[in-house]
Amino acid sequence: MNIIVYFGKNLYMKRLFLMRNPELFQGEKYLSANKNYFEGWYFKNTNNENGISFIPGINIEGKDKKAFIQVITNETLYFVNYNINDFKFEINPFKIQIANNVFSKKGLYIDIKDESQKLKIQGEIKYSNSENINTNCFYPNIMGPFSYIPFMECNHSILSMKNRINGSININNNIINFNNDTGYIEKDWGCSFPKSYIWCQGNNFQKSNASFMLSIADIPFKLINFRGVICVIIINNQEFKFATYNNAKIIKYDITNNFLNITLKKGPYTLDLQSKYDAGMKLFAPVEGKMEKDIFESITSLINVTLKKDNTVIFSDMSKNCGLEIVQ
Repeated sequence: MNIIVYFGKNLYMKRLFLMRNPELFQGEKYLSANKNYFEGWYFKNTNNENGISFIPGINIEGKDKKAFIQVITNETLYFVNYNINDFKFEINPFKIQIANNVFSKKGLYIDIKDESQKLKIQGEIKYSNSENINTNCFYPNIMGPFSYIPFMECNHSILSMKNRINGSININNNIINFNNDTGYIEKDWGCSFPKSYIWCQGNNFQKSNASFMLSIADIPFKLINFRGVICVIIINNQEFKFATYNNAKIIKYDITNNFLNITLKKGPYTLDLQSKYDAGMKLFAPVEGKMEKDIFESITSLINVTLKKDNTVIFSDMSKNCGLEIVQ
């Protein structure tokens, strides 16, 4: 059942429903229109040594409509194109499918064969014990009240800060096994990625079960641009959020020689992030719906995160196997 049939002509109820359920496919109206659009989900899976991320999505540039799956490993990246008719979606429960590949919040099933790249990927991963951010009617996802603005260039949502993963993926006869390991799920949709941004995510901390995500981006907003931040860290089920919309401030923003140093402040809380950027794999990101922007993502970076209340350190730990993108 698609969303149009589900809500009929009640566009307001449909928009509200999608806003409160950002994991669902948001762009159904673009499938029959010739407007530029993209939508992509990000499923990251890591164990102690290896990681693999899958990015299924669609991109629309006028009449040119395609589906795709990007695959990121520690060593390489694959981009596999599909016909837009290979893309299917369901709303109850949430599921997307591209050819034989199925993705949901309960797990994923992969069956990719691409003779041009001599690529064969097969396997299944089950998800459980999902941990997510707090939401309400004012903050339906990590973008807070900006979620209600219809002309944002890029929308972002966290679908699972941390989840348990079990299963295995076979890439050209190399098997990656997951046994009570760690996953993360998010998504983006709109017309273009920001021209410059950083994105960082980690949930493999050494001394704690914390999960962390941060993004700082230059946001076009009608006639002005501003540097916006969204950041959340969950420590022992307690959430700390730093965002432009809750008056968090960027105190330090320094990228020098592949070293990243960020300091955020909100009220009595200060968050410090340090990371050294590993050489990343080249991804393709959308510009006006066309997958033509080269970005580089590492899924093997280390980050150090320190959280203070006034002058008292309440959290300090390092995470490995982190996702990190720096686009300048």
